[in-house]
Amino acid sequence: MCVNGASYYITTLNKLMKYAVILFFVLIISQFSFTQIDIQTVKVDIEASVVEWKASKVLGKHNGTLELKSGNLEFADGELSGGVFLLDMTSIQCTDLEGEYKGKLEGHLKSADFFGVKEFPTANFLIKNVYSRGTPGDYKIVGDVTIKGVTKEIKFNTLIVDDIAKATITLDRTDYDVRYGSGTFFSNLGDKSIHDNFDLDVKIIYGEVKEN
Repeated sequence: MCVNGASYYITTLNKLMKYAVILFFVLIISQFSFTQIDIQTVKVDIEASVVEWKASKVLGKHNGTLELKSGNLEFADGELSGGVFLLDMTSIQCTDLEGEYKGKLEGHLKSADFFGVKEFPTANFLIKNVYSRGTPGDYKIVGDVTIKGVTKEIKFNTLIVDDIAKATITLDRTDYDVRYGSGTFFSNLGDKSIHDNFDLDVKIIYGEVKEN
């Protein structure tokens, strides 16, 4: 009787332990299932935000600006999680030249030799993944840039302080079929060669919550 009683007690205890384990996992799953993430989409102030470009060639360099047509950033529980931006390529301006030379360079950049804005009036950027770099507001961004109908993945770092996001983004123009004057694709260019890489210095200002 003692042996049978002990066996019954052990069997019952094992069953209770199994039920306890199952109940534990059910509670954990339920906790995750009912935890709500606060997702907020904010509108970018396209008038106050700034996009500056910098490009160089063998005998010099030029810089200018681009305008945003629209932009949104997404935050999950206060942390940057996504975003999308639309650039107005017809707004390309050169700020280091004046008069006739300024007009000629801007016209050339808008032509089919470069960004072909008549056929491709906009470019866009979509944030796909965001990774914290360990300190508040400091992120690594992975996203897709589309220029002239060509989409390429890029990676860069950004720092957000007081609703202002800043980043320097380096792009290879030849990735987007902009090959004019590129020593990578054309030989014997000499001092007329234009470097493939150009930089975008971006300052995004936001704050207004977008209504869904």
